[in-house]
Amino acid sequence: MSKKHVIPVVLAGGAGSRLWPLSREQFPKQLLSLLGNKTLIQNTVLRYAESDRFAAPFVITGESIRFTVSEQIQSVGIRPSAVVMEPMGRGTAAAIAVAALLAEKRHPGAIIVISPSDHVISDQAAYLQALDVAIEAADRNHLVTFAIVPRSPETGYGYIRRGEVTQTDGAYKIERFVEKPTAAVAQAMLADGQHYWNGGIFVFKAAQFRDELGRHAPEILEAARAALEAAKTDPDFIRLDAEAFAKSPSISVDYAVMEPTDSAATVPLDAGWSDIGSWSELWNISPKDGAGNACRGDVVLQDTNNCLVISENRLTALSGVENLSVVVSDDAVLVSSHKNAQQVKEIVSQLRVAKRDELANHVRVFRPWGFYQGVHVGSQFQVKRITVKPGGQLSLQKHFKRAEHWVVVEGTPRVTRDHEVFMMKENESIFIPLGAVHRLENPTDRPVTIIEVQCGTYLGEDDIVRLEDVYGRSGTTAA
Repeated sequence: MSKKHVIPVVLAGGAGSRLWPLSREQFPKQLLSLLGNKTLIQNTVLRYAESDRFAAPFVITGESIRFTVSEQIQSVGIRPSAVVMEPMGRGTAAAIAVAALLAEKRHPGAIIVISPSDHVISDQAAYLQALDVAIEAADRNHLVTFAIVPRSPETGYGYIRRGEVTQTDGAYKIERFVEKPTAAVAQAMLADGQHYWNGGIFVFKAAQFRDELGRHAPEILEAARAALEAAKTDPDFIRLDAEAFAKSPSISVDYAVMEPTDSAATVPLDAGWSDIGSWSELWNISPKDGAGNACRGDVVLQDTNNCLVISENRLTALSGVENLSVVVSDDAVLVSSHKNAQQVKEIVSQLRVAKRDELANHVRVFRPWGFYQGVHVGSQFQVKRITVKPGGQLSLQKHFKRAEHWVVVEGTPRVTRDHEVFMMKENESIFIPLGAVHRLENPTDRPVTIIEVQCGTYLGEDDIVRLEDVYGRSGTTAA
């Protein structure tokens, strides 16, 4: 199988709600550096780039995080051959259907490796060895999923019971899939040695997956095909047609294809895999001190054992506690016992009902041109720090309900205000009246930072009318 015919497909649209408050809807866990200096998605693409057997990856991601995903991947020297934007989430079956159709169109006969962007694999050599077996089995017309060798009787994973060996050495038929079990059932399955965690990594021929999906879930295939055929393509993204994609049922690839097909096979994988599905799991796989604590940031501990402590930008101290996850961000603090780690999703549900902004955004909000960060909010005014990266520019825009005062604190920006275009220097200021057409640009090779004071009757991010935008954004949202 030639290099160009084995294509990694990186699924990067998940929200990672169990890792709140660091993982949020507009900055989910695949964008976080949880182990080491690289983010989870960077480690995922590098996993394939380090071997010459793979082509450049396809990336499937959501519209709101597309710029950050692309920037993180390109910052480690990887240029995807396609970045596909899902207009909304429709489960893994629809996302993989789009990838399979695209792969078969560009490279007939291609094998695709479906890889979630938020998993950890610590043993690269073992992973590549198992992947060789899976690719060979896929070339023999099996739809392959990896069977993760279990470390403990987990109740948060589905399981696979392996059957008899296939004609590919190291690959097995799947006897059955098992839903997330009770603790007693999980313990019994761990003891029998024939059950494995279902890790959500798949390998198969793109055309074969397309055909199997057509047999077992044709409505998903048709929605994916229509969305791809009507997609809008620019140099950076493939934008699936929203109306067509919305018609797909929201379902996982396991339910849609892997369980009903007669072609499923599995390859055992023992490579230090984790999906980091909770804070307790991150504690479990992290390096620890002599008291069993895993810490990051400015942390002081006294008589504390077996705790995970992550503190961003402030001192955090623990005394006389054990078996806790303590996560401190700029605007939220989570304290959870390890045994209740899966219940963080219930906190997220409460935030959603209350329509709290902490569900979606951090204090620092990333945009394709840089980021902004809230400093203070008062009655009919708020203060923001805005940083524009070299070459970045905000859209040409206006507001109906607010005026703005800008003070340059770093760099040399170019400013448009109605019919004026001029450069500004550090310590200079400017007033943008309500309704004025304006833009902030950074034509230099170092960052530009301004302090923006907004004054008005409404200060929401949707009070933006874009007149021009180099990033292809439109309408009145700030995405």
